Amino acid sequence: MTNSVLITGASGLVGSRLTELLTQKGYRVSHLGRKKRTGTIPSFVWNVERGELDAAALQNIDVIIHLAGTGVADKRWNAEHKKDILESRTKSGTLLFEALKNNSHHVKTVISASGIGYYGYQNSPIPLSEESLPGDDFLAQVVVDWEKSVDAIQSLGIRVVKIRIGIVLSGKGGALVEIARPVRLGVGSPLGSGKQMMSWIHLDDTCEIFIKAVEEQSMTGSYNAVAPHPATNQEITRQIGKVLKRPLWLPHVPAFVLRVVVGEMASVVLNGAIISSEKIQMTGFQFQFPQLDKALENLLRK
Repeated sequence: MTNSVLITGASGLVGSRLTELLTQKGYRVSHLGRKKRTGTIPSFVWNVERGELDAAALQNIDVIIHLAGTGVADKRWNAEHKKDILESRTKSGTLLFEALKNNSHHVKTVISASGIGYYGYQNSPIPLSEESLPGDDFLAQVVVDWEKSVDAIQSLGIRVVKIRIGIVLSGKGGALVEIARPVRLGVGSPLGSGKQMMSWIHLDDTCEIFIKAVEEQSMTGSYNAVAPHPATNQEITRQIGKVLKRPLWLPHVPAFVLRVVVGEMASVVLNGAIISSEKIQMTGFQFQFPQLDKALENLLRK
């Protein structure tokens, strides 16, 4: 029985909540990161830049959940930051491969985070599935290379699952907090045209999909982690205003203003795609929050 899970990148939104949920379910959880962490969760250290990993982290581990990677929206994109976004993912995946190849362990499964950025900004009215072709923009190429780095682990006889995460909604950070902030101040407004599709997912559903991948041995390959009902940027902004009982500032924020403020990264919020959740639902997974209004009420009224 799988009962021991090592998480990389556990300090982020998904990793923190996933640690809580796995622990509640009786799993033994440990963390692997750049710094040793204090607390009740066993912590181990790696240095991705130098290709170093404490092999003790792999001992008595059944499953690795790989979430590590520099935040895409941590700061304005420049050549250095874009390089870090890419290499923090590809080099960490390669380091895991080398560590699993060269050390004794009984890891049977590696579940890696990925992203719906894989598909690029395809304005298709038909939802994009895991079989759809990748995009050709910067983030799409990052995700393609990211997935290749963990796919190599399959050659070691280890089951590999890749979870292509959508726009995660959480009351503790990420996209929802940023969108809700101006709404709370009475100056909320859709971005750009407001018509761009946002394939969102509640934080808890995101984590439960990872747990499903831990427990469902038949799961392999890529799965989209998005709710069944995507919404436009305008719809999401309006729903936030409704939940918070705040009016919206009617004029949209022009696209050129966002490009001036955040540069190339503006493409992340000015474009979108409709992503299918059919494959993960076919496994029997049931969303706690399939509808946007219920998800926002849960997160914003706590």
